[in-house]
Amino acid sequence: MSPRAAWQLEAMGFGDVSDFVDGKIEWISHGLPLEGTGPHFAVAGEIADRDAVLACRIGDRLGDVAQALDTVPHDYCVVLNDHDIVLGRMRKRNLHGPDDTAVQHVMEPGPTTVRATEPAKGLLERMRNKKVPAVIVTTNKGRLMGTVSQHALDRLLSSPH
Repeated sequence: MSPRAAWQLEAMGFGDVSDFVDGKIEWISHGLPLEGTGPHFAVAGEIADRDAVLACRIGDRLGDVAQALDTVPHDYCVVLNDHDIVLGRMRKRNLHGPDDTAVQHVMEPGPTTVRATEPAKGLLERMRNKKVPAVIVTTNKGRLMGTVSQHALDRLLSSPH
């Protein structure tokens, strides 16, 4: 439907028309503007906070990561490749070995993440049940968007839209 709608808009004289192939939920998850009076469907990507998580890269050294971890309130960094794809998590408790050891040798591969399109209400319930304070949020292709906390989800779900 989306490609046809884009072509129809162009035929009606609208300029600068785009076909957003990922769909409405993906649009919403990136916090892009919405119009209309329909119900708000809250998703994790709306409030994923990139500044709330420390990122480190494949090839970074344990000594540098240890120093960076001393400057943040949480005890891990998310290990990314050069395309910001989440590959692992480096926890402070795993910082064993020489300072020049590469993080990929001691990281936890494939940490639990949620997609940006994850419904906020269900996510908050699961986080409360499992006593998880925050989760890593990625795009559908695995790119880091940030983390979302229980507190942020509470605010999202209680705010009028």
